[in-house]
Amino acid sequence: MKITVHSSKSVKPAYISGAAAAATGTPADDGSSNLIPLTVFDEANHDEYVPGIFAFHPPAPPVAALEAGLAKMLAEYRHWAGRLVVTADAASGSGKRAIVLNDSGARFVEASADVALGDVAPLEPTLETLSLHPSCEGADELMLVQVTRFPCGSFTVGYNMHHSVADGYATCTTLLAWGQAVRGVPYVPVPVHDRASMFVPRDPPLVEFEHRGAEFKPRVEKKAFDDDQHDDDDDEVVMQTVHFSRDFVSRLKSEASAGKRRPYSAAQCVVAHLWRCVTLARGLEMDEVVTKLHIAVNGRYGRMRDPPMPDGYTGNAVLWARPATMVRSLMHMPLHRTVELVSKAVAGVDSCYFRSFVDFASSGAAEREGLVRTAVSSELVGRINIEVDIVMGIPFYDLDFGTGKPFHFMPTYSTPQPVEGATFLVAAPEGDGGVVAYVPLYRRAVEVFRSCCYSLPPPLVADARL
Repeated sequence: MKITVHSSKSVKPAYISGAAAAATGTPADDGSSNLIPLTVFDEANHDEYVPGIFAFHPPAPPVAALEAGLAKMLAEYRHWAGRLVVTADAASGSGKRAIVLNDSGARFVEASADVALGDVAPLEPTLETLSLHPSCEGADELMLVQVTRFPCGSFTVGYNMHHSVADGYATCTTLLAWGQAVRGVPYVPVPVHDRASMFVPRDPPLVEFEHRGAEFKPRVEKKAFDDDQHDDDDDEVVMQTVHFSRDFVSRLKSEASAGKRRPYSAAQCVVAHLWRCVTLARGLEMDEVVTKLHIAVNGRYGRMRDPPMPDGYTGNAVLWARPATMVRSLMHMPLHRTVELVSKAVAGVDSCYFRSFVDFASSGAAEREGLVRTAVSSELVGRINIEVDIVMGIPFYDLDFGTGKPFHFMPTYSTPQPVEGATFLVAAPEGDGGVVAYVPLYRRAVEVFRSCCYSLPPPLVADARL
């Protein structure tokens, strides 16, 4: 598949009679005002671009309509047309990151492919498909999008959007707002841009949980994961796309929830199953090795209270649950016990935990102690742990530019190769209750993983090395 780029331009907000500009402020000529400091959640999150690709059946909307809709959307979601800057902080003497609302614009790329989309379907996150979204290498834009047309009339929309600006849910609602702007309908959910007052620490603060070692860690010199390093092809990370059918997910839920008054969620059951399978495939020594699961937990959906977190909040509102156990225990415990570990950890990241995090992160303790965020995928995973982002409940499949919703959505990666163990769960395109998991693994682990991921329960071994 050859992709030809026809144009690449910066699209700036298109204000209507100054109304949107008045609502969000007009940028000052010297650029010194209209700074939105990053919140404690923005700073705690991954400092990287997050990409994804949508595929649509024909007809494709006119490029001019997509560009005009993007400009209209940016007038409401101005932060995506801004830039990340570092400002001086008089109190601490160190720089603080912020978004400057300078209306510099988002990147809009128009491209075409030389083959029918059906010839390369089903799309999977490979090096070839990375050409369907703009490269973020060297970019200063916070939002980059690419529309690629295929000779069959189908089209794809790929994006790269900065995680320091928004989490997965807010990224999705921004893209939905782009489609709503193209169609000329109201923004749903109603966007809430107020970052300044959303996460005000309590007076007095109440730090009820330990956040050192969770969201924060000491700054240390980065070193390679050494003893297990290989210089051969087995060290290549390859993406495994696993399609769990509705029937398989139902069987997982049935086994995990036996005897429970309320069944566990499909997401938690699939996560627990993958945790076991990936650990088995990695061949870890079972003695004295602890494996952790890092699961993103959304503060929306009523999880955060006092005040509640609105669904339309446009920034980051995510923390992580971290169930952990010995590898030997994980390999020998029944599935329902693994799901119970996951469920309890997720339930523990509740409103009290979120508010405790706000109070600690706002206290200045992290700066005084030289702590840094733990949300660095390669360090979180480290060939022992697994990071899982669950986007099953995020309405990516509602994106509509006026010609119909996508028949396929998938996350991809912006790094030279995917981070081993950094996994995504997406609802199956058919909407039938199935789940698609994107699992990056070292090539040497693929055969074992493929042999057990569709087994229930996965086969286990009893010797000292898996």
